[in-house]
Amino acid sequence: MTWDAWMALIVVAGTVGTLTFTRIGSDLVLVAALTALMVTGVLSPAAALAGLSNPGLATVGVLYVVVAGIRDTGAIHAVGLSLLGRPRSTAEAQLRLMLPVTAMSAFLNNTPVVAMMVPVVQDWCKRNQASVSKLMIPLSYAAILGGTCTLIGTSTNLIVYGLVLKDTQLGAMSLFEIAWVGLPCAVIGVSYVLFSSRWLLPERRGPLQELQNPREYSIEMLVSRSSPLVGKTIEEAGLRHLPGAYLAEVERGDSVIPAVAPTERLRADDRLMFVGIVESVVDLVKVKGLIPASDQIFKLDAPRAERCLIEAVISDTCPAVGQTIRDARFRSRYEAVVIAVARNGERVGGKVGDIVLRPGDTTLIEARPSFVEQQRNSRDFLLVSPIEGSAPPRHERAWIAIAILAGMVAIATSEVLSMLEAAMIAAGFMILTRCTTGPSARANVDWSVLTVIGASIGLGQALQSSGAAQVVAEYWVNLAGDSPWLSLLAIYVITSFFTEVVTNNAAAVLVFPIAQATAESLGVSFWPFVVCIMMGASASFATPIGYQTNLMVYGPGGYHFRDYLRIGVPLNLLLAVVTVGIAPLVWPF
Repeated sequence: MTWDAWMALIVVAGTVGTLTFTRIGSDLVLVAALTALMVTGVLSPAAALAGLSNPGLATVGVLYVVVAGIRDTGAIHAVGLSLLGRPRSTAEAQLRLMLPVTAMSAFLNNTPVVAMMVPVVQDWCKRNQASVSKLMIPLSYAAILGGTCTLIGTSTNLIVYGLVLKDTQLGAMSLFEIAWVGLPCAVIGVSYVLFSSRWLLPERRGPLQELQNPREYSIEMLVSRSSPLVGKTIEEAGLRHLPGAYLAEVERGDSVIPAVAPTERLRADDRLMFVGIVESVVDLVKVKGLIPASDQIFKLDAPRAERCLIEAVISDTCPAVGQTIRDARFRSRYEAVVIAVARNGERVGGKVGDIVLRPGDTTLIEARPSFVEQQRNSRDFLLVSPIEGSAPPRHERAWIAIAILAGMVAIATSEVLSMLEAAMIAAGFMILTRCTTGPSARANVDWSVLTVIGASIGLGQALQSSGAAQVVAEYWVNLAGDSPWLSLLAIYVITSFFTEVVTNNAAAVLVFPIAQATAESLGVSFWPFVVCIMMGASASFATPIGYQTNLMVYGPGGYHFRDYLRIGVPLNLLLAVVTVGIAPLVWPF
C-alpha cells in the first residue's frame, strides 16, 4: 500500500477508537480527522469538503425545517398519541414504534421517516416519563430493516440494481424479490431489539428527572369552550402523569375539586391548577385547548403564536414591588402578562393577580420575544431569560403542516422530484404558510449532525481515493479461498464494514466489482453476491456514522459511540448469518 493508504487507515482507526473510548463530541473528532488528512496531503481541501455539498447532507438539513413546521403546529403530539398511545411497558412501546416505521420504510425514503419520528418520540417520552434512549436506536434500526424489504426501500438497493443492469447480464429484479431475505431479516432484527434492548440499550435519564430542588410554579389553566378536551377524563386528556408537574385541583364555577380523580371529566371553563417546574409549564401551554387563565392574556396585542415564555427576576428598584400584580398594572407597563410566580425556589399560591411582588421573586411571563431585548438591561429586573421552545403551537395550521409533509413524501416516492427537491419545496411551504417561522426553522437545524455527515463522507473519500479500501477488500475476500459460501460471507462482512466507516452507497459501489470478479473466478452465479451487497450495505447498525438515520438519533437519544457497538455488532453478525444462509437457497450458486 502507498503512504496515503496507510495514513488513511491510521486516521480512520484512530477516529473509531477515539469515538469508542472517549466522550469527545463526534463532530469535533471527525473534523479533527478530516483536518489531519488534509494537512498530510491525503485529501485536497476540495475533496475533504466535498461532503458538505452532498445531496444527502442537504436533504437532512432541509428536513429539519420541515420538522420545525410539524413541531410548531403541535401536530407532533397528535401523531405520537395515535401511534404510541399509552403502552404498559418499554417493550410494548418499542413494538408499537418499530412495526409501523418498518412498514413505512419499505416504501418510503428512510431519512424523512426518521426525521418526522424523532420529535414525535421525544415528545412522547417527555410526556410519559419514558427513557428516550430506549426508543431512538430502535427507531433508526426499524427504518433500516424496513428499507431492506423492497427494491425501492433504500437508495443502496437501487444503486446496486443499477449496477446489475449496467454491468451484468443477470436481468431484472422484481420490486419484492429482495423480500425473500429482507423480510426474515426485518422480523429477526425487530425481535432481537425487543429482546436485547433491556440489557444492551442504556437508560439515560432525561433532564426533568435529574433536576434536584427545581423551581416550582403554580399555574392556572383554563379549558376553552372549543377545547377538544371537553368531555374527556383527566386520564384520557393526558393530564394525569405529567413530567415534573401535577394537577392540584379543579375550580368549576363556585366549587373546588381537590385531589382530582383520573376519571373526572373536564368541562368548558374549568380552571385547572397545576404545580410544576418551568419545563412542565411550557408543555402545558402547548396543550391544545388549554390557555393560561389570566384574563390579561387576552388583552395583549400580539397573537399568541408570536409570544413566548420568559423568566424575569424582580429587582428591589422595580416599581411593582410591594403591590399586587393587578394593582401594578404589569400588562400595561411592560406589555407582558405574569402567569406564575416563584419565591426562593418555591411556588407562590393563590390567584396570580393577587400576589404581592417582592424583590427576588421569579416571574414567569408571556410576552413578545422583543421583551427580552427591551428589559435585559432594565433596572426593574435582575435577570431576564427567554425559555427555549415555549411559543404556543399554531394548532389551527396543524392540518396544513401534515398536508405539506404528505405531499413531500408522495412527490419523492413517485420520483417526480428528488428527495432533496421535494424537501426544499416542503420547507418553503412550511414557512410561507406560517406553520413555522424563519428564526424557528434556523434554530431547529442540528448543525452538529450535518457536520458529522459531511466529515464522515470525507473520511470515506480518503479510504477510496488512497486505494486503502480496495486493498483491504481484496485481501479479505482472498482469505475465503475457493469456497463459495465463505466468499459470500466475506463479501457481506467487508460490505458491512465499509458501510460503517465509509457510508452505505460508497461501500456498495466499492465492493460490487470485487464481488463480480470473485463470482466469475469461482464459476458460480453472481445473484447471491448481489443480494449480500444490498443487505450488507443497508444493514448498518454498529456505528452512528455509517447510516444517516443512526446519526439523526445519536444526539436526541443521548447516546455514546460505544452504545451502537454494544447492540449493533451482534445484530450485524446475526443478519450476516441469516442473509448468507438464505441467499444461495433462493438464488442458487
